[in-house]
Amino acid sequence: MTELLKVEGLSIGFGSDAPVVDDVSFSVAAGETLALVGESGSGKTLSCRAALRILPGAAQVRAGRVMFHGRDGPRDLLGLSERRMCDIRGDRITMIFQEPMRSLSPLHRIGNQVVEVLRLHGKASSGRGRRRVLDTFARVGFADPERIWRAYPFELSGGMRQRAMIAMAIVSEPELLIADEPTTALDVTTQAQVLGLIKQVQKDIGMGVILVTHDLGVVANMADTVTVMNRGHVVEAGRAHDVLGDPAHGYTRHLFAAAPAIPEVCELPHEADDRDLILEMTDVSKSYFVRGAAPWSPKLCVQAVRGVSLAVERGRTLAVVGESGSGKTTCARLALGAEPPDRGGQIRFRHASGSDPIDVTALSRDEKMAFKRHAQMVFQDPYSTLNPRMRVKEALTEPLEIHRIGTGAERLDRAAEVLRWVGLSPNMLPRFPHAFSGGQRQRLSIARALMLDPDFLVCDEPTSALDVSVQDQILTLLEDIRDRLNLSYLFISHDLAVVARIADEVAVMRQGLVVEQGVPEALFHDPQHPYTRALIAAQPEPDLARPIDLGIVAQGAGAPDGWPEAYRFTGNIAPPLSVVAPGHRVRCHV
Repeated sequence: MTELLKVEGLSIGFGSDAPVVDDVSFSVAAGETLALVGESGSGKTLSCRAALRILPGAAQVRAGRVMFHGRDGPRDLLGLSERRMCDIRGDRITMIFQEPMRSLSPLHRIGNQVVEVLRLHGKASSGRGRRRVLDTFARVGFADPERIWRAYPFELSGGMRQRAMIAMAIVSEPELLIADEPTTALDVTTQAQVLGLIKQVQKDIGMGVILVTHDLGVVANMADTVTVMNRGHVVEAGRAHDVLGDPAHGYTRHLFAAAPAIPEVCELPHEADDRDLILEMTDVSKSYFVRGAAPWSPKLCVQAVRGVSLAVERGRTLAVVGESGSGKTTCARLALGAEPPDRGGQIRFRHASGSDPIDVTALSRDEKMAFKRHAQMVFQDPYSTLNPRMRVKEALTEPLEIHRIGTGAERLDRAAEVLRWVGLSPNMLPRFPHAFSGGQRQRLSIARALMLDPDFLVCDEPTSALDVSVQDQILTLLEDIRDRLNLSYLFISHDLAVVARIADEVAVMRQGLVVEQGVPEALFHDPQHPYTRALIAAQPEPDLARPIDLGIVAQGAGAPDGWPEAYRFTGNIAPPLSVVAPGHRVRCHV
């Protein structure tokens, strides 16, 4: 098969330092998908940016060539003039970037941004361009293309923004699409739908695809060929069934070992009668009132959480799973007292076994400050958690200063001790956060949460944006700290494979409701609710024999009035949570 793009002996460096991409070669054919696999810093994205000539200003291409065999014959992209390159970039070769909010202008409507691609390349007049963009919006799965044309990026969900980026990339019907981690931060159901969309578009227009990813499950569902990179070098390459079926290099095997997986059938445990609960939420709801579409329109009531009852056992982990907007993080904020619940709900916390419970919803200012010593939060994004202007020692000792605990020397000693707990060296105390990798920054976030010696930690998507091996390290760290310090976790996630590893009990949420709840063994042994089945079906696995079932995903991720009759409901009248087995409850009509 004719090679559409061929990269040969590519080397890229910065200044006088050693090359960060060294003698890299790969190729992709028309109509095929090449997966560039590796962790952050392996050189995947830099290699693709070199092909499009959009490298950072300080980067130098020191060797190699990039041959593009398009409709006009072979061309070395590195040798073209900038004017000729502009004719190819964005038209013949397009790219989907990892974070759509950074790629889309917040000041312009989605339709105007997408049609600009056609205008820049002279593909259509204003009227024809609009029709073509609306057709493309329909192709990528938007139910109301006209509304999307008028919308601004901040009015769309993460999955919808990613669909808009795909529309922008394919509106010119390119010969090659480069997709740079297009699903990393998406819910698993949205991820499955986006991957299916890319495959369908590829089939429709026959384009080649280069998929940049660290997820071998995504590779198994998408790739024809695989190139594995590590520290700027290609360590393994071949057909997908060879690389995934029998990986030869130790680094590739390491990626397989680090990938979380949903377990096979397990033995079902017996539910204990009396449990030592550290947190108990009973019939908790939370409503927000937002402005209407026009200034004169009445305010709209949005129910983020509806009648949720959860309990966290001391020394154990309760995981709350669901897609964006399901109410997971709102539950976490309610548990920590950061948000007041609606009337009627109760949130009780016991910081020690046998102690009297405190009502989190009725704490005074001083009582809330004392409560925060027992309950802390680890956030999803360590970049926003740590002040970039504060050194590590200042970031870690700040909670002790706020609570007036210890002397300056004692606080520094505590910071050094906690750094050792999370696998970092006390020598790092004088550094700033930018001097650390993403995994190290997440360790620092965990260290900051542990400074006050809490009993209860809320972990809000702490591994969702990390490479699989770094994710494995953070999960191992959280497990070790929990067991060593007898901590209790409320673990928020959209990834059932991660939850299967760390959780003792799981609550699955959809649109503010808990739709299924139980121990992981029960949920994975016999998932009942269509949404739980969709989450499991959407989990990509590094196994060519187990592709994502988009039919199950589409049904479970669809509207409740389209679910099977036993689980179906319309409006706000949902069936109750019913016990279907010991330790297993499902929201269904009995």
